[in-house]
Amino acid sequence: MRFTSETSSDGVSEQLFTLGEIPGVLWTPEDATGPRPLVLMGHGGGQHKKAPGIVFRAGRFVAECGYAVVAVDVPSHGDRPKEEEYDRIATANQARADAGEEAGEELAPLIASFQALVARRTVPEWRAVLDAVQELDHVGTGPVGYWGVSLGCGLGVPFVAAEPRVQAAVLGLGGALSSAGDAARITVPVEFLVQWDDERVPRAQSLALFDALGSAEKTLHANPGKHAEIPLFEMDSTLRFFARHLR
Repeated sequence: MRFTSETSSDGVSEQLFTLGEIPGVLWTPEDATGPRPLVLMGHGGGQHKKAPGIVFRAGRFVAECGYAVVAVDVPSHGDRPKEEEYDRIATANQARADAGEEAGEELAPLIASFQALVARRTVPEWRAVLDAVQELDHVGTGPVGYWGVSLGCGLGVPFVAAEPRVQAAVLGLGGALSSAGDAARITVPVEFLVQWDDERVPRAQSLALFDALGSAEKTLHANPGKHAEIPLFEMDSTLRFFARHLR
């Protein structure tokens, strides 16, 4: 792991890093020492490690809870080079979404196929990122949580299923077409977000993914609105959820 820059603001330290070819960012409390809970965050499709929603949530995790937070660019996003295969599929999917296909029914299987393709790389990458970050003295080997919706859910479900260090996860805006098998292997507590009027992921697919989760403790949070319209108050619920489980 090689750190490339460090800045601080309002008690939050931000360190940009690279781990091999993976660019990432680590947020911690200023002057942090000793182990603490760590939350890995997965960004949405077409976004990157410092997308506004990621930065907003990371800042609250750090400032209000004292957690460390890490996010990385997934392949063909952010500071990573564009890859022809990924870029071609993502561009075609976005064109279909912009054309307003009926409630995502035709788009959903295409998104699922793309996410399954990318997950084959991101799961081992994210596990390597956890290894590296937890070796740092100001992070350590404390409990780990995961937060990711949309693409972050499609990649997060197989990651949480594969990674025993994750003790709790917030997922959502994703469907069961590519994730049901992995979801069944998840046993940690899950908070799952659904947008009732989601134009990208059919409601039935979201509910099927929630149902497929093997967790004994899982909570469905359904709100009116489209794919990108998660209410801000869900962040307060997320903070309470992780406070219960990342101890």
